[in-house]
Amino acid sequence: MGGDRSKVELSGFVAKNYDILMSLLTFGGYSRLIKGAIDKMDLKEGDRVIDFGCGSGKNAILMLKKMKFNGEIVGVDISKEMLEAAKRRSEKYKNFKVFDGRIEEDLPFENEFDHVFMSFVFHGFEDYDREKILKNAYKSLKDGGQLNILDYSEFDIDTANFIVRWFFKKFECPLAFEFIKIDLSKYVENFGFKVEKEIPLAFGYIRLLVTRKTL
Repeated sequence: MGGDRSKVELSGFVAKNYDILMSLLTFGGYSRLIKGAIDKMDLKEGDRVIDFGCGSGKNAILMLKKMKFNGEIVGVDISKEMLEAAKRRSEKYKNFKVFDGRIEEDLPFENEFDHVFMSFVFHGFEDYDREKILKNAYKSLKDGGQLNILDYSEFDIDTANFIVRWFFKKFECPLAFEFIKIDLSKYVENFGFKVEKEIPLAFGYIRLLVTRKTL
C-alpha cells in the first residue's frame, strides 16, 4: 500500500469515529454526497455488489436500500475497527457480508458481481497497487459488469477553491495530490474497462466514474 504516503488504511480513534468525523468536517455534506452518488449508479434489484474498502458499512446499506433490499453486498476492508463496525451493521441484513482482505492483493472472487464500488479509496494507493486493484475488480465482475469509482476529479490544486486547498493540505495524503493529476478515464481503459459516464459532484472536484468491463 501507500505506507506513509497514504491515509486510506485507518485505525484507532479515526476509524472508530470515521462517519461522525466526516460528517462534522463537511458540515453534514459527506452523507449527502455518498447518497447522491449511489442514487446515480445503475443498481437494480437482485444485483450483487462488492464494495472495495467498505469501511463502516454505511455505504453498503445505502446500496441495499437503492436495490430495495433485494440484492447482495460483499464489503471488503482490512481495518479492524472498520470491519467491526461493518459486521455490526451486517448483523441486521442477511444479504450483507463482510470480508477481511486487502483489495490490492489477490481476492477469491471471479465473475461473481454486477458492480464493484470504491468510495474515496482509490486515490490512496501507489500506482502499482492501483493496477492490482483494477485487476481484482475486473476478475470479480461478471461479463459486462460495472466498476464505479467515487473519488476526486482531475484539477489544479493551486487554482482550486480555498476550502478545497485547505482540506487537501490539512487532511489529504501525498498520493491524493498525485491522483488529481491522473486522467482516470484513460487510465482504467488499460485494464479492460470502458467509461460509460462521468458524473461531476461537489462543484466538479469529485466525480462518480461509471465504467463497464469489456471482453
